[in-house]
Amino acid sequence: MNFDLLETHLLLEESTRRFASECLAKDAAQRDKNHEIPDETIAALASVGLLGVNLPESLGGSAMGVVSYAIAVREVARADASVAVTMAVTNMVGEVLRTFGTLEQQEEHIPRLTSGEYFAGAFALSEPGAGSDAGSLRTRAVRDGNDWILNGEKMWITSGDRAGVMVVWARTGESGTKGLSCFVVPGGTPGVEAGLPEEKMGLRASHTVSLSFGNVRLPSSALLGEEGDGFKIAMTALDGGRIGISAQAVGIGTAALEEARRYAGERKQFGRSIGDFQGIAFKLADMSTNLDASWLLTLRAAWLKEQGRRFTREAAMAKVMASETANDVVRDAVQIFGGYGYTEEFPVARYYRDARVTQIYEGTSEIQRVVIGREVLKGAGVS
Repeated sequence: MNFDLLETHLLLEESTRRFASECLAKDAAQRDKNHEIPDETIAALASVGLLGVNLPESLGGSAMGVVSYAIAVREVARADASVAVTMAVTNMVGEVLRTFGTLEQQEEHIPRLTSGEYFAGAFALSEPGAGSDAGSLRTRAVRDGNDWILNGEKMWITSGDRAGVMVVWARTGESGTKGLSCFVVPGGTPGVEAGLPEEKMGLRASHTVSLSFGNVRLPSSALLGEEGDGFKIAMTALDGGRIGISAQAVGIGTAALEEARRYAGERKQFGRSIGDFQGIAFKLADMSTNLDASWLLTLRAAWLKEQGRRFTREAAMAKVMASETANDVVRDAVQIFGGYGYTEEFPVARYYRDARVTQIYEGTSEIQRVVIGREVLKGAGVS
């Protein structure tokens, strides 16, 4: 058993950390304040190959694998979690198209995602009345000759107002999960309307919007996979997406730990650094330990996916552990900063706001436990 990263992983880690530090970190607070990610930020991500880390070079990707993808997301999230989630969703959409799309669908859209020609990709599954229960979604697509007519509403769609391409789930058959299909919808398609960006607690530079589909006409070639494959496509994508959110959570937590460690060494009270007090040192010890455990779980899930092995349980474990750890870590970081941590003068307040949603999107912590429990009951509880 070898816990060392490969040389290629270490080089990627170093180069992405340098890129994130030099090109993302210094303006993260301003992007958060402006509620906007500029086009040039997306172009910068594309220039260093971060919009298609696990996609083939023939389609403009970096072909570096899933472990490399997790490393890259963590490093970007340390600098700016809003940029990291935009990057992660674009990578996820690219992988969905690569896995289930026709050659024509792949060649039309993936190079535009990886090059930054498209601002982002969007993953349109959730609805106002269908979050964790994807089988209850009501958006519907019906045949009209050789075309499909799409009608419905989507909610909580990252980059939905700026995406160059969306993967959209709709009901094409019976009730429940068996009647779901998935469609490729280019941005700007007539009949697609985006709502105003939500006023969110965190990840404020990343736009989260509702989408309305009113008699949207799609050609038969817009169907992704086969009719009725929608639930399978969604679950496959979400399993992989949870690796990205785990890495994002670890990245946010790591940034908070670094700030808290630095502050604990600088802040003097009662004649010595507050880090010399056991109460603070123990917090830092627990923060570091739990982040390491979360990262190891994330790497295990990423490695299993990269090897083509089943990773549903491992991705759920990584996601619930990393997201809950990140929230514990940012809370303790704010506590270490005291009153200063409650202000926007220091980045720990932004980390606190950004970390919260990692327990909610890509499947809540409660849903992760449902997934893990189901796997344990099937006898997959021991590696």
